[in-house]
Order: sequence, then C-alpha cells, then structure tokens
Amino acid sequence: MNGEFITWGILGTYAGAVSITAIITQFLKKLPGLRRMDPQLLSYLVALVILEGATIFSGGFHWEIAALCLVNAMVVALASNGTYDVIGNKATPKKEE
Repeated sequence: MNGEFITWGILGTYAGAVSITAIITQFLKKLPGLRRMDPQLLSYLVALVILEGATIFSGGFHWEIAALCLVNAMVVALASNGTYDVIGNKATPKKEE
C-alpha cells in the first residue's frame, strides 16, 4: 500500500466503497446545486462512479462487470445511507419528553 490512505483496490471492496460513498455524499449534498437532489439518489450515483472507477483503474473492465456495478452500487448506497443514519442518530442527543 506504500502509505496510501485510499487506493483503487480499497475502493473496489465493499467496506471501502461504503465508507467513501458515505463521506463523499455528505460533502456533495450540501453543495448549492445538489441540495434539492434526493440524498439516496446522490449516494447511488456516487457509489456507481466509485465502483466503475475502481473496476476501470484496476484493469478489470469487462461489460458484464460494468453491468454488475449498477446493482452493486445499490447495495453500497443503501449501506452507506444506513451507516450515516446510525452515526447521525447517535451523535444527535435525544430530547426528553
């Protein structure tokens, strides 16, 4: 790994794709042009770009793998949304009734 934090190999794994999708989505959804976009759709598009990029830059691009990235991006996006929801709910103090 040579001291690198993120590599295409890491982004091609489930854990790497989920964590980076969650981080990038949180940054992008605050941008003025993307505030109205559904965060789940945004996270899907981010996951798709990450998975397709990891496939292309790792030298394993084939059309059948690219097609599977469409489905895998759904799984990654749902997981990253769920991860953020869990972290966000724990970080936000609950109001006492």
